Amino acid sequence: MAEPLALTALALDAALGWPTAFYRRIGHPVGLFARVITACERRWNRPDRSARTRRLLGIVTLALLILGTGGAALAAERSLLASFGAVGWLAVALLAWPALAQRSLYDHVEAVARPLIAGDIATARGAVGAIVGRDTATLDESGIARAAIESLAESFCDGVAAPLFWLLIGGLPGVWIYKAVNTADSLIGHREPRWRAFGWAAARVDDAMNLIPARLCAVLIAIAGHGGWRVMMRDARQHASPNAGWPEAAMAGALDVRLAGPLSYDGVAMAKPWIGGEGRDARPGDIRRALRLYGRACLLLWLIAGGAVWLLP
Repeated sequence: MAEPLALTALALDAALGWPTAFYRRIGHPVGLFARVITACERRWNRPDRSARTRRLLGIVTLALLILGTGGAALAAERSLLASFGAVGWLAVALLAWPALAQRSLYDHVEAVARPLIAGDIATARGAVGAIVGRDTATLDESGIARAAIESLAESFCDGVAAPLFWLLIGGLPGVWIYKAVNTADSLIGHREPRWRAFGWAAARVDDAMNLIPARLCAVLIAIAGHGGWRVMMRDARQHASPNAGWPEAAMAGALDVRLAGPLSYDGVAMAKPWIGGEGRDARPGDIRRALRLYGRACLLLWLIAGGAVWLLP
């Protein structure tokens, strides 16, 4: 029977999240990835270089990040298992714990729901602005609710299901390589001219690593929400991302609301297609409904992790 490494990491995250005291004292491990990526980008992503050269240097940046992260995680895992014997997996679970974000995702989205339900639009805008990249200053109730629900659905993959998947597949190296790649994608994997060439590799590898987890998320959301299958299959590809549309479409169908649609980034309006277009506008209470659905989907992930204890060697 395999050690319950993933279950232990999930339990630590569900119970504690990433404590504020830890964050203030040592930050979060992804902060180290961000510093490495930023340093490489400033040094190598210069506009006087050709797009081909910047793409190559972006590949080098990602390779260094993956090799460094994977090597350090593998060395730590082997050392802990060798040093602590049968209970070494507990120490490995402690190192895997920060890669998961069940609790923090719930808390961040609940921080939007609470003031919005109470009618405090200004506070709700500030809270949703902390978790989405779109312009939030002029969002109405429906726009705030929609943004929060979309972020919850997409981050269920990036912050919970995909890290768990790679933890089960590749142990400590797997989960931290995923987090390194995902951080790189969030920082440089954009389509704007500055990032398009340098961040090309980060975006492509992140897409590949999320391919299975995103679809798993969609299935779990549909199961947990007792519906959403039709909208998921019809609208998942409406999203610009090859992966994010799957959990968002499942969430839209399960809640019978419409997500995505027109929005703006940095003052530039974008006419994105609707996901779940025949659904109604999202309301403040729908955020809490989405959070309950998210909780049930997380429980299904716990069952998957528990099954892995019996199935993996």
